[in-house]
Amino acid sequence: MLFLILKTELMDHQEKAVEKLSGLKVGALYMDTGTGKTRTALELGLNRLSIGKVDCLLWLCPVSVKQTIEKEINKHTLNVNHEMLQPDEIKDWDSDIFIAGIESTSQSDRINFRLYELVQDKECFIIVDESSLIKNPQAKRTQNIWRLGEQANYKLILNGTPLSNGEEDLFAQWYFLDQRILGYTSYYSFAANHLELEPETGRVLKAFNKKLLSKKLAPYTYQIKKSECLDLPKRTYSTRYYNMTREQEIIYQSTMEDLLFSLDYSKFESYSLFQLFTALQKVVSGLTQHNKKIFDKPKSNPRIKLLLGIIEDLPEEKIIIWCKYKHEINGIVDVLSEKFGADQVTEFWGELSENKRNNELDSFESKARFLVANKECGAFGLNLQFCSYAIYYSNNFTWATRYQSEDRIYRAGQENNVHIIDIVCNNTIDERIQDSLMSKQSIVNNFRKSIDKLKDKDDLERWLNNAKKVSGKECVSSST
Repeated sequence: MLFLILKTELMDHQEKAVEKLSGLKVGALYMDTGTGKTRTALELGLNRLSIGKVDCLLWLCPVSVKQTIEKEINKHTLNVNHEMLQPDEIKDWDSDIFIAGIESTSQSDRINFRLYELVQDKECFIIVDESSLIKNPQAKRTQNIWRLGEQANYKLILNGTPLSNGEEDLFAQWYFLDQRILGYTSYYSFAANHLELEPETGRVLKAFNKKLLSKKLAPYTYQIKKSECLDLPKRTYSTRYYNMTREQEIIYQSTMEDLLFSLDYSKFESYSLFQLFTALQKVVSGLTQHNKKIFDKPKSNPRIKLLLGIIEDLPEEKIIIWCKYKHEINGIVDVLSEKFGADQVTEFWGELSENKRNNELDSFESKARFLVANKECGAFGLNLQFCSYAIYYSNNFTWATRYQSEDRIYRAGQENNVHIIDIVCNNTIDERIQDSLMSKQSIVNNFRKSIDKLKDKDDLERWLNNAKKVSGKECVSSST
């Protein structure tokens, strides 16, 4: 029978998940990255396929993860026919599993139409992997996936945590599964019963009736954390500091004053704060707010100089370097290629083609020492536990992205201690970002919590400048 083609054994916590959800048509696996969501979902899906409950599995995941899902299917199964769907391809629906990019449902009318044909023609078990990507009810992506879900009786969502940002994330994911579970036919009715919104902007101020939400979701949810089921090596953190050049300091202060002058303090909208923080972070990374390079050569940038110094102090092992901006990736790739050889440096970011990204990952695993990657693209789904060093050259503003990116290497299969190193510029927005991430908050939300204590723009400027003076010393490492 078909279920016998699963060739790897379930771990205890995976068996518990299958036991809970196997009798349900819909469900959620909220399992920490690295705890085996893919293997668990395969068990649930292929068992239903083997007894004729469904005709195929439709696996929706981030485009950057499609090859990883294919590798996981090959790792855990024998003779399962699977296809990775591309936006420009037409496939015959004769496979057991179809893998499609979540982003493609909004970016390619062609593939969205073909997927809709599939779910109309066949009884599909739809799996939405990294389901937090469909949290916005107004997004075309979300609405298209809802339409696919309306045609399927069997559905599953996978994510590391139910709440990437807050309770507002839940509605779109659970509406996809079955609107009767939450009991609301629209986001507005959900918000009226569970969210306090700011009248002018619609921003979520706080959530309420949380116990009622948990009670509704509990029968359909299996949730587990890595610490509860895996015995992983230690994870250590350290931070290395540096100072801007004098030219950078002048540009940084001028940028802050310009944006503070134009900021409407009475509103302090999230967009304005995001714009301010982004402009300051760009200066720290080596760009003006108008995207002009501050340094003629990348290796003149003190941030890259510190990166090279860190690498020289590390063993001859593979290293992931996480960046936020494209110009950072380009500069680091150029400098590392010159110093270590082009064959030792790979890159992974959104504008690379899917084939190029897959080739770069294969090269990193087989021969290259460095992977220079963008967290927005590479934080989800990649299995990189053959590497145990990660350097955060720059950080995003949200803890969820940071958490996901760390778990690319800190997951089942990791045999070595994992070392996480942050690069931070003294007395700048970098330290504010670092403080926010360490408290597991977005920097904008962290600022808003202290907004009542700030009376004017001078207070905001002091808040931005009031950073710890560490004089370039490395902070003490800690282990978890």
